[in-house]
Amino acid sequence: MSDQNPEVVGQPGAVDTHCHLFLLDREPSGVVEAAKSAGVDRLICVGVDPETSRKSLELAESIEGVFATAGMHPHDASAFDKEAGARIEELLHDPRVLAVGECGLDFFRMHSPKEDQERVFKVHIALSNDTSKPLVVHVREAWPDVLRVLDEGSAERVVIHCFSGDAEIARECAARGYWVSFAGNLTYPKNEGFRQAAKALDIDRILVETDSPFLAPQKLRGQDNEPANVMATIAEIARVRGDDVADVINATAKNARAAFTGLP
Repeated sequence: MSDQNPEVVGQPGAVDTHCHLFLLDREPSGVVEAAKSAGVDRLICVGVDPETSRKSLELAESIEGVFATAGMHPHDASAFDKEAGARIEELLHDPRVLAVGECGLDFFRMHSPKEDQERVFKVHIALSNDTSKPLVVHVREAWPDVLRVLDEGSAERVVIHCFSGDAEIARECAARGYWVSFAGNLTYPKNEGFRQAAKALDIDRILVETDSPFLAPQKLRGQDNEPANVMATIAEIARVRGDDVADVINATAKNARAAFTGLP
């Protein structure tokens, strides 16, 4: 995608902490090269089931700067069985698989019953604690239950993916030691609450992501999102906080390496 934000193109070192390269129409290697040209030098390709988790690892093995996660999205929680759990656990032994997930609770779409979602979420929390790899958490219309289950499972290292709460929830997540990741929907006019959340947090709790191919930033809405566009989210965070773009790039990249400790 060529319509990048001119203020931030060329700034080195950004990290897209959450993308789904296997869902993009474009060849992943070309997508990664475009991201690098925009100043994004690390990408974490996030699995949503055993098969896409395997694909994410294959991409990490074949493309420099790409890393993977392994997990089961709450939409597919009903399909999670012993075999799926074993496949995910096996993938987590690879050092290029940096995190457990994406997992969590989604009470908006409800593609799987609440009890299945919670059961599978608890399994992922245990895997995270056992492997000392962070937990990548999807939350939609389920904040009280997500925070409760994380408490009950004594989740140790948590990344809240695609944050969709308000400033109060953001502060609660930060108080628990979680990292809070913002995506392209931070730039949407209606999402002032997300911007206030980004403003309320200490910079050392903030991560950035694209959730590609979803949630293209406002200037590119209607198009597939790509990792290069994480720069638009960085620019918006800088704007609402009154920070320099370069400082936000550096801080969020540092935070990504603190959250995902296997990230070089």
